[in-house]
Amino acid sequence: MGATKSDLFTKQQNDIANMAKALAHPARIAILQYLVKKNACVCGDLVDELGLAQATTSQHLKELKTAGLIQGTIEGASVCYCINPKVWNQYHNILGAFFKEAAEAKSCC
Repeated sequence: MGATKSDLFTKQQNDIANMAKALAHPARIAILQYLVKKNACVCGDLVDELGLAQATTSQHLKELKTAGLIQGTIEGASVCYCINPKVWNQYHNILGAFFKEAAEAKSCC
């Protein structure tokens, strides 16, 4: 598999691509929606909510945590997750600006 050649693109382009990658699975979207809806740390409910295997759910949580979108705290034998508001707001601002710029572009057709 070849290199992505990310150095050919701006930091903003790479940031947006990394954000899109973190959001690029419906299970991750479902996890984020659930955490936003609960507006609290969630321990263990995600497997039942998603209907996916524990290992699969854990992998998606790992990807979201690596992207910084969620944060986790250890409580006993489990990890409780919630939205990371700082990174959530960064995603909102960067993606919002990207879509606003595209919306303001004149139609070519």
